[in-house]
Amino acid sequence: MKKPKPDAGAALHTRITRANETDIPSLLSLNNRYASAGLTLARTPEFAANHLADYRVLRDASGGIVGCVALDEYSPSVAEVISLAVDGDAQGLGHGRALIAAAVELARTRGYTELFAVSYSDELFLACGFDRVPLATYPEKISRYQKVDKTEIEVGEKHCFARRLGR
Repeated sequence: MKKPKPDAGAALHTRITRANETDIPSLLSLNNRYASAGLTLARTPEFAANHLADYRVLRDASGGIVGCVALDEYSPSVAEVISLAVDGDAQGLGHGRALIAAAVELARTRGYTELFAVSYSDELFLACGFDRVPLATYPEKISRYQKVDKTEIEVGEKHCFARRLGR
């Protein structure tokens, strides 16, 4: 059976906001449903609570969370786009692009000059102004992968993308 096309009108009734404490269970549920496929790293309630100011969530008309994204700082000038996830029923409506744009805006506001992401979503990141770069460009990321989940690098051919940000 064919999956119905997403309702483009639904995209008009969404908004991106900063996450708050009551959002933690929903954003973890959304993020972690993609972890077993290697699309996201599983996050804990402690991680989300400690990074709450780094999360942006996409809310539907009723305020429910249908997408999320976060930044993870590597240095005062470099951050990574992490935890990008959109509910399956809301995919194909441009929400991933909107969430990445929100992450870019947050990164600019915080003064980062470089943003990177590791993802299977080549077309999405390229369409959002990122360039493909070797993962070795970010040895700190490789080190974190090895500390958090040594299998993460071996999951598949994830690609690294980077974007320089103007001040």
